[in-house]
Amino acid sequence: MNIAFIGLGVMGGPMAQNLARKGHRVAVYDVMPKALEPFAACPCRIAASPADAAKDADIVMTMLPDSSHVEQALTGKDGACEKLRKNGLIIDLSTIGVSASLAIHADVTRRGFRMIDAPVGRTPRDAVAGTLLVIVGGDPVDIDEAHPIFDCIGNEVVHAGARGCGIKLKLVNNYMSTVGTVLTAEALTLANKVGLDRDLTVRVLSSTTAGRGQLLVNYPKKVLAGDISADFPLRMAHKDVSHALALGAEHSAPLMLGAIAREMFALAKPWGRDSEDWTAMLLLLEDISRADHLMPSSAAQAARN
Repeated sequence: MNIAFIGLGVMGGPMAQNLARKGHRVAVYDVMPKALEPFAACPCRIAASPADAAKDADIVMTMLPDSSHVEQALTGKDGACEKLRKNGLIIDLSTIGVSASLAIHADVTRRGFRMIDAPVGRTPRDAVAGTLLVIVGGDPVDIDEAHPIFDCIGNEVVHAGARGCGIKLKLVNNYMSTVGTVLTAEALTLANKVGLDRDLTVRVLSSTTAGRGQLLVNYPKKVLAGDISADFPLRMAHKDVSHALALGAEHSAPLMLGAIAREMFALAKPWGRDSEDWTAMLLLLEDISRADHLMPSSAAQAARN
């Protein structure tokens, strides 16, 4: 295929190179001249603008920092939509806001093009190796057309649903990941402040639910399987996080996420859930947000059994 690839940063650069290595004809563009340097020895055409890159292209791919950059690259002055053939396919690989993604999709659709959101997951090493996770939202026909492209940059493609669902799922993933990063830093700082050996602490935490993660350990066997009988009740979780916060206060260790968690666990009693399993925190948050309680998944029930 003829591909225009716009955005050649730490993730986009290796992705464009993998497309070229797999035999696609790739025109590349980035606003930073330094990002174009590795492509001097690569079988890619270095374009002067997004519009120039999109000349004769079947597909335009964007991998850019945020919403405004995607909008500018596609519909701004010298944007790709000026030269992309009508009904051409746009694949946005960026992690941007959902509302902005849907607005850009609507705009390019009015201009006579198709678009899918396909943010990627994993690391720069996976971008180089071509083993990214591609999370796609859009029309199944468009996604089928893009599959040969995705196979060049990743080894797993997940169709999350209609347009916008790819970026929604990516942002849910990144929310959990980014907050988890702060939580990990808080825990290791607390261990440091109270005089624990770091290597030992990491080894212990890596072998428990704390490090392995609720989504891998307890949630599938308990709340996601419809079982909230208490292996460890919410009231005990409130007690334990309170003791940990007291320890942190004694040693001047900042535990902001822990303070929020304690208030959440404290709500379990007035909501009548303090004797339920601590994974019932999911149900408590759904109660508070007036969300529907979803049916237990068959996969989770199988994991419990």
